[in-house]
Amino acid sequence: MAQRMLFPISVVGSWSRPPWLVQALRRRQAGEISSAEFHRIADDAALAAIKYQEDAGVDIVTDGEVRRDNFYSFVVEKISGMKLMKVSELLDYMKDRAAFEEILRALDVPAFAIKSPIAVAKLRARGGLTLDEFDFLKEHTARQTKIPLPGPYLLTRSSWFEGLSDTAYPTREDLATDVVQILRDEVVALRARGVDFIQFDEPSLSQVVYGDEAEQTFMCAALGSRRDPSDELEFAVELMNRTVEGISGVKFGVHVCRGNWSRKEEVLLRGNYGPLLPYLMRMQVDQLVLEMATPRAGELEVFKEYRNEKEIGVGVVNPRTDEVEDPHAIVQRVKEMLRFFDPERITLNPDCGFGTFAERCVNTPEIAYRKLKAIRAAAESLRREYGH
Repeated sequence: MAQRMLFPISVVGSWSRPPWLVQALRRRQAGEISSAEFHRIADDAALAAIKYQEDAGVDIVTDGEVRRDNFYSFVVEKISGMKLMKVSELLDYMKDRAAFEEILRALDVPAFAIKSPIAVAKLRARGGLTLDEFDFLKEHTARQTKIPLPGPYLLTRSSWFEGLSDTAYPTREDLATDVVQILRDEVVALRARGVDFIQFDEPSLSQVVYGDEAEQTFMCAALGSRRDPSDELEFAVELMNRTVEGISGVKFGVHVCRGNWSRKEEVLLRGNYGPLLPYLMRMQVDQLVLEMATPRAGELEVFKEYRNEKEIGVGVVNPRTDEVEDPHAIVQRVKEMLRFFDPERITLNPDCGFGTFAERCVNTPEIAYRKLKAIRAAAESLRREYGH
């Protein structure tokens, strides 16, 4: 991997998708156009996402996840044994449908737009999950590269649904064995191709701690299977460590946020990282990529006892607002984190992606670009102050 610079800039992964790309995605899913035709269309969107990032000064780029329906459901096209189902379809299997419909309304969750990959038979990978994305990205950038993957806990939990999955996998633990192996194979293949950074997305970990007892986040299809939070977090640590065990030569990160499906901040989770940090620090990853630009992320003092234990990807702009953050304010936020992490261990990034869900992108490319430019200005200021 390339030598690390001070305060490198990265993205969490997704870029806002233009309407013509979403239309092409839906046409492919409906069988109206071929996969090859869709990817020719998506190539243009990926090129635009890469150029926006490079022009803004991003150091570690992605392809914008533009070929994906969302950050985890895209695997349904890469793994046999899965079925893509809308939240509205899953309602038919809920024990208390009316109560859950009310939760969806309160949380501003579009039940007919957001989809989840459900395990309905034994899983078998059909080649790589993201190798096509990476090959295209690598061909069109000379900068460091990042590939986001659904984390093993998220993918296991989101894919196992009672009444649909249990004929193939009696328990989530049974499903997890195959999920871990599929992800390990993907990591090894990406490493061989020269990827710099693999980010595992585990946003539902916040919901484990801060979600209401009566609800489950829409990101998880296991809508009625809440367990003790400590058991869930231990399970997440175990799966992550099994996924990356013994694999070197690539940087690993884990991304945690509090939801990115709505611009209504009041419907998203809130709470500091204190309950999560003991578990995150035990994951065998190099960097924690964290939402930290909103008050909902809580106070930073919780990092005090974990000084420099890992690298930290500090979320410094909110992807869901039209307001472009002041670079000076970003610098001040980073300086707060410098109380607990040395400059060499800090990366700057948005809180989340700008287009986590294809039909629920939270911002426009133009505003996303301006926000990244603000991060770049802040990084340049920090480099002048802390550079050697």
